Amino acid sequence: MERCAWCRDGGRMEAYHDTQWGIPLHDDRGQFEFLMMEVMQCGLSWALMLKKREIFRACFAGFDYERVARFTEADIARILETPGMIRSRRKIEAVIRNAQLFLEVIREYGSFSRYLWGFTGGKNYVYR
Repeated sequence: MERCAWCRDGGRMEAYHDTQWGIPLHDDRGQFEFLMMEVMQCGLSWALMLKKREIFRACFAGFDYERVARFTEADIARILETPGMIRSRRKIEAVIRNAQLFLEVIREYGSFSRYLWGFTGGKNYVYR
């Protein structure tokens, strides 16, 4: 398999490249997971996000956006104390707010995936 230069680490980045990067995703939970990881990435590397993915999964209810949307101050405190977690209150609060807005999109469009793919008429665009 030909790989992009950015992923040739012999491990996590190659696995991500080969199994997820550039592969169309039509699953709301999976899309919320990537949205959450993008929020946490701000100012950091994607490699670090992949490394911390299981910590994120534990902190954010398995990327269950319905549960995350109901997180309270106690949940924020719990997340901030989680070993290995990125300790940015603002990022954690952004993930919770995004979950709430994610649900609003689902209420209006039936699914986040339908909303997102509506911008391309359900088609993939490949940029060279």
